[in-house]
Amino acid sequence: MTERTEAVIIGGGLIGLTLGIALGRSGIETVVVERESPERVRSATFDGRTSAIAFGSRQVLEALGLWEAMGRQAEPILDIRVADGDSLLFLHYDHRDVGTDPFGHILENRYLRKTLLESASRVPALKLKAPAEVQHLERDAHGVTAHLGSGETIKGQIAIAADGRNSPMREAAGIRTLRWAYPQTAIVCTVRHEKPHRGVAVEHFLPAGPFAILPMTENRSSIVWTEQSALAPALFELEPGAFLRELKRRFGDYLGALEVVGKRWSYPLSLVLAERYLSDRLVLVGDAAHGIHPIAGQGLNLGFRDVAGLAECLVDAHRLGLDLGYGVHLERYQRLRRFDNFLMAAATDGLNRLFSNDVAPIRLIRDTGLAAVNRFSPLKRRLMRHAMGMPTRNVEKGPRLIRGLPL
Repeated sequence: MTERTEAVIIGGGLIGLTLGIALGRSGIETVVVERESPERVRSATFDGRTSAIAFGSRQVLEALGLWEAMGRQAEPILDIRVADGDSLLFLHYDHRDVGTDPFGHILENRYLRKTLLESASRVPALKLKAPAEVQHLERDAHGVTAHLGSGETIKGQIAIAADGRNSPMREAAGIRTLRWAYPQTAIVCTVRHEKPHRGVAVEHFLPAGPFAILPMTENRSSIVWTEQSALAPALFELEPGAFLRELKRRFGDYLGALEVVGKRWSYPLSLVLAERYLSDRLVLVGDAAHGIHPIAGQGLNLGFRDVAGLAECLVDAHRLGLDLGYGVHLERYQRLRRFDNFLMAAATDGLNRLFSNDVAPIRLIRDTGLAAVNRFSPLKRRLMRHAMGMPTRNVEKGPRLIRGLPL
């Protein structure tokens, strides 16, 4: 059985499905192929995993009509506090210094996935094939053919790889990557605390790596605890009481009594950057194009910015009747996104290397730097806009979705 469409998206996770909705709502016939079952995602209970949705990403979701449903379950980030160990010097961001909107929101992944699935089912031009897997992708001058494990084939003009940082589609296309593994592992969990967090997110730099406390609904906070890879497995496997004691040592007592709710998760940390985002009729988005350190919580937000950039380029080409899989519009997408993603990867890598140590001279330099930025308002406001996922210049030239405008 052969199905014809215009765009084939391989990977129906948060980025792939958002892109599918953006293209489908703009009239581009799109098929998303996803390995996971939608039924399992729809019935999922809270499992401890959350995402940080920057203001710019919220603009994308609002412009696509997705935010209203998921936003009711999201907790706004009103302030950000960056501290280095036990130093008295710190950096504090207040959202009121750059306007009335919060820096972003913390949202449980189950609500994000559920909203995307429900919205996708209401887009006539979008079809989700799940569970399904692309076994082989053919690409030639006339189009692409995706061969599924079920024996079905899907023909289209362009294939879009949204299949994660170990992307099989990227590897099959021979696109090289710059990559390395950090000697760190992230332990992720959620805590409920006695006192209200008042919308304050904390990035506490410790010698092993950053310890992030991100505000959630119902007096909870999401924890992203970066630890040395040699120690992380032992910490992760501790029985609940011992694990909570270790967590409290790093968390502190400023929010009162703590309890862990939901599961714990652990992830080895690495950096992956694709050398290019294009091959013949194949485009990379999200983690298939870039995977960065979670130090600033910007990985998913870079993916949403990819969605905004690629959707605009493809929709503009479609309105002109152009071949979606070939043309200058794809080069435009690569120009729009590659530098931004590289810059964020370099910034997060540099911050992690600068702060994940306890060398006295370096610590003095970075603490003095935090204090200086905290007092220098123009630079501070620029960094705050960057944390919100908004362009710091040429705002009017950014992708329409990032500006909250329809495609």
